[in-house]
Order: sequence, then C-alpha cells, then structure tokens
Amino acid sequence: MLQFFSKYKFFAIVLFVLSVIIISIIYSILKPNRVLPVYEPDMVNTKLVDSTVQYIRKYHKIPDFKLTNQNGEEVTQKNYEDKIYVADFFFTTCQTICPIMTGHMKEVQERLRDDGDVLLLSHSVTPTIDSVARLKKYAIEKGVDDAKWNLVTGDKKQIYDLARKSYLAAKSDGDGGPYDMVHTENFILVDKKKRIRGFYDGTNPEDIDRLIEDIAVLKKEKYKHNIE
Repeated sequence: MLQFFSKYKFFAIVLFVLSVIIISIIYSILKPNRVLPVYEPDMVNTKLVDSTVQYIRKYHKIPDFKLTNQNGEEVTQKNYEDKIYVADFFFTTCQTICPIMTGHMKEVQERLRDDGDVLLLSHSVTPTIDSVARLKKYAIEKGVDDAKWNLVTGDKKQIYDLARKSYLAAKSDGDGGPYDMVHTENFILVDKKKRIRGFYDGTNPEDIDRLIEDIAVLKKEKYKHNIE
C-alpha cells in the first residue's frame, strides 16, 4: 500500500495543485465585483437635503455650475468632464472642523497626485468673505495643487443650492438669511456621470482610507449606459 502511494505521490501533488487553481478561478469568476451605490436624495438624511428634492428617487445628478477658483478662473462642469471628483464645503475662517478636513483633502491630493482621472473641488460657504485673494492665500498656505484642486467662491444662492439640492451635504440655517447654511464634515464622491457614489467623514482618517478604496472601485466600473 505504501509503495502504491509512493509511486503516485507526484501525480497526487499535481492533481491537488490543479484543483486549487481551478477552484480559485471559479471563485474569482463567480464572486461579484463590489459596486458602489448611486445615492439619490430620498436616501439621504432629510436635514441635509432641500425639501424641493427630498422626494427624488432616481436620475439625480450634479447640475452645471459657474464659480470662480483661487486663481480668478471660471470653473464649470467642463473642468470636471469625464472625471471622478471629491467635493466638500468649507470656509477659510473656520477654526473647528475645516482645518482637519482641508488636511485630509490635502492627503487625498497627495495620494492621488499622479491620477489624472481624479480631481478635487472645495466650495466656500461664506463667499462674501472668501474672495479670490483670500482663497489664493489659503491655497498657498495649505499646499493646494492648482491643477488638481479648485477652491471656489461665487454667488451665495448658487452655492447654497449646490450644497442642499445637489451634493446633499449641508444643513439649512435660516437665522441669518434665506441662503445661510451649516456645512457638514462630508466629502462627496462624484462619478463621471455626475452622480453621487459615496459620503465620507472628512475628519476621520479611516473614512479617508475608505474613500481612496472606493475611488479604486469606481475606476474599475464600466460606464456602458448613459442615464439621462
């Protein structure tokens, strides 16, 4: 009996290795690739969503916009055409969560510096204070790469509408005027079709790692169909 097993030991090892390879191939074929959800307004905390869009369940996209960046240049959706991007809301005089968020956005910039498919976009929620000159000073101090990351200011109502009706990332604050808002710590991941694919706590290092991982997942996604 021992002679029998000794004789066929080599073939048994080969058969075992082949079996492992075949099982691994079958598993990789059958295992579904992770897909990020597409966030609609009705999926998000109502405190962060304007009442006019809370009912929307499909086809939500970031609309066209026209703002001005730290270099005094006009920034529109064309600057982000066929790009994945990470958006957030901040203001330069904020001394609480903004410095942490900006530091983490800088980390995202550095980790994806050579990835031309990914850009960053930070909106000032106090555009009357955050002039182009102030944004430029802030950008220099924080190490912003102008080719990768736009800090934008502009019409207050437009920014309010973007925050509440598009990115679903700010709380309304009517105490100081109809377009006052309280920005959150959210980073928003937007795909090449202008759809929201993820929300992340911009003050949490673990969420920054998750954001980077999700961007890698999104880059593998096949954009086969346009959703109008």
